[in-house]
Amino acid sequence: MSIDIKHHTVTANGIRQHYLEAGAGAPVVLLHGFPETSFAWRHQIPVLARHYRVIAPDLRGYGETDKPAGGYDKRNMARDLRELLRALDIDRIALVGHDRGARVATRFVKDHPEVVERLVVMDNVPTRIVAREFSPAVAKSYWFFIFNQVPDLPEALIAGREDLWLRHLFSDWCYNPLAIDGDDFRTYVEAYRRPGAVRGAMADYRAIAEDVEQDKADAHVRIACPTLSLWGADFHAVGKMFDMAAIWSEMASDLRTFAVPQSGHLPQEEQPEIVNAQLLDFLRDWKG
Repeated sequence: MSIDIKHHTVTANGIRQHYLEAGAGAPVVLLHGFPETSFAWRHQIPVLARHYRVIAPDLRGYGETDKPAGGYDKRNMARDLRELLRALDIDRIALVGHDRGARVATRFVKDHPEVVERLVVMDNVPTRIVAREFSPAVAKSYWFFIFNQVPDLPEALIAGREDLWLRHLFSDWCYNPLAIDGDDFRTYVEAYRRPGAVRGAMADYRAIAEDVEQDKADAHVRIACPTLSLWGADFHAVGKMFDMAAIWSEMASDLRTFAVPQSGHLPQEEQPEIVNAQLLDFLRDWKG
């Protein structure tokens, strides 16, 4: 069965938001990470859309969504999603977030618990815990957390070299260094050659200090809805470095975990069949 994936734009929370939509039924929202866009979900949308109404926005600062100068703290990025859902007249969702999208999703479920039926977080160590556990070893793998926060310099160094920058990130972060290649790789390169695209992604990281303070303020509040934490078993900065089951046990009271084999940081792109099976199983009872 062919799935029709449509592009839409809506002005919500003061910015023009671009999102992909496919399917019908109970809503499932997919939030991408860095350095990606909603294109990251190209292997999931056709599969999930056979059963659900799938919505995959470009986050603030990314893809075809606006890239304003500010508003990148995760509480406001979660508000971006809340207002998008209001514009679409959606009251309750299953929420899936990868990397930066998982940070937005975690803040969203804490700030708007009544909206989230179940939560999936993919290859994400919560911001507060990265800060808490920071060490020379963590700094080596999380160098980009620091680099991306430097004002203006990343934009100056990356401009005209977006392919070199992305090739390093994808090759270093994936189990198969060429997992993101060919037309898929070129799609990301073109996305980051758009005016303001690199600055938007950097702005996401430049909100880290504010994000940590938000996370500390409600660190005692555990996520109550059913939560699935997936991560790449072979990523040096997540599954190889942290006890992910223990970390997410701190975060969520109703938790399921799964380490995706032969996967680095991008399990939804590196091992889509495994990830899709996990998502379909976890979402099975979500009827809207």
